[in-house]
Amino acid sequence: MALVAARSKSVIFVKRDLLRYLRKTFPRFLANGTIVTEQGNPKSKKRWRKGKEKKPPSWTDDVSWEERLADVVTPLWRLSYDKQLELKQQNQEKILSQLSGHLSGDSPVRDKLSFPVLPVLPSPVRDGYRNKSTFSVNRGVDGNPKTVGFYVGTGRKGNIVCVSGDHLLNMPQKHKLVARCYQDFIRLSSLEPCLLFHTGGHWREITVRTNEEGRTMAIVYFHPQSLTPAEVAVHKAELVDYFTQGPGSVCQLDSLYFQESSMTRCTHEQSPYQLLYGQPHIYEEILGFKFRISADAFFQVNQAAAEVLYATVRDLCVPNTEQDGGQTKAGGTLLDVCCGTGAMGITISPRVDKIIGIELIEQAVEDAKHNAALNNVLNCEFISGKAEAVLPGLVSQLSFAGRGLTVVVNPARAGLHHRVVRALRNQPAIRRLVYVSCKPDGEAMRNFKELCCDPNSQKKLTGEAFSPTLAVPVDMFPHTPHCEVVMLFER
Repeated sequence: MALVAARSKSVIFVKRDLLRYLRKTFPRFLANGTIVTEQGNPKSKKRWRKGKEKKPPSWTDDVSWEERLADVVTPLWRLSYDKQLELKQQNQEKILSQLSGHLSGDSPVRDKLSFPVLPVLPSPVRDGYRNKSTFSVNRGVDGNPKTVGFYVGTGRKGNIVCVSGDHLLNMPQKHKLVARCYQDFIRLSSLEPCLLFHTGGHWREITVRTNEEGRTMAIVYFHPQSLTPAEVAVHKAELVDYFTQGPGSVCQLDSLYFQESSMTRCTHEQSPYQLLYGQPHIYEEILGFKFRISADAFFQVNQAAAEVLYATVRDLCVPNTEQDGGQTKAGGTLLDVCCGTGAMGITISPRVDKIIGIELIEQAVEDAKHNAALNNVLNCEFISGKAEAVLPGLVSQLSFAGRGLTVVVNPARAGLHHRVVRALRNQPAIRRLVYVSCKPDGEAMRNFKELCCDPNSQKKLTGEAFSPTLAVPVDMFPHTPHCEVVMLFER
């Protein structure tokens, strides 16, 4: 009974802090946790039925290519934003009911949740929110192989068409402008585009990154084929001239990068990003902290919603405690698994004694160290390596740190390695774990079940089980069905 009471008190405490933050940040958030619609009325609890909304049309000859692309990239673009949030709320509850059903031994039943799921936190920005876009090169609707945009169709069926993204709601105008200029440039170039590696060609996709200040970085990907370095240098010079002195100067690029690669994707270590023009980095601010963005650094694609996400994670990891009318530091150690460039840990750093981040990509670790120094954060340590190799020994050392050990994990869609889950599950010093997932119905669900299942000696899951105590969905991707969910596990 004491454990149940303590857990219930913890959830109430966290929800109180979150609701206080939400009411301050989103005036539309009422005391009972509902969201006010654009008309000013609380959202109805009545379920939305697809039949009453305009459905995306089937792709027939009378459907434009622009509509087809919008249906692929932003499938919810026809719905009002309130309807989008309602649909996402229902979807998250349906997904998370699978976990409740699994833990109770019952078959998953809709709305049969054993823990609260808060209303989806809306994105403060709904249109043009993406700060990173990658545009492909392929044959357009008119057959021109030097078309820059997004794919409609599949390679397996051989019906790929590249369509301009100028009409997409989630793309900012600056990204669309850079894509149009890049298309004009490669159409002027004497080199062919690289549509399939084995058929030759050189010009490939372009990535555009921007920040809230409007600073713009472009990364052009190029297949050298059999060109000599001197021959490649000629075309790099033409690219720089076009974007600095020619028609492309309208883009006002702050950074222009170039990567030669014979692989579909490769890291900076495999093929260095070459800075052809401008500054090596752009910077972004989250919750008062400044972060450096390198050419290949991970950063949330929606800066405004990232502030909502990180504030939510911060309050779930280390709720603020109040004493004598003021706030006191909670203390303890936070272990940030899959820390990327350190943004999540750094934003939480004022509330704890120490942050330890683990990240596989070496360049991201260098960015994380730079970001900590940039913000004068002195209680962060970042370790490069595979989490499954680093974590088991590290967790054992941290168990003696005292003052509590909290863990936040933010893995890729592949989820956590089973050895990482085992190390977290088997360490009794970890009482609170926050899991951030962009796809909770994928491999993350396997992680959830392994964290919460009964002890299993066969799987070497011998530690006390965690229990899901709260879920907070955050809409990072308006006009798409995707949603981040922040899960709080306690024991």
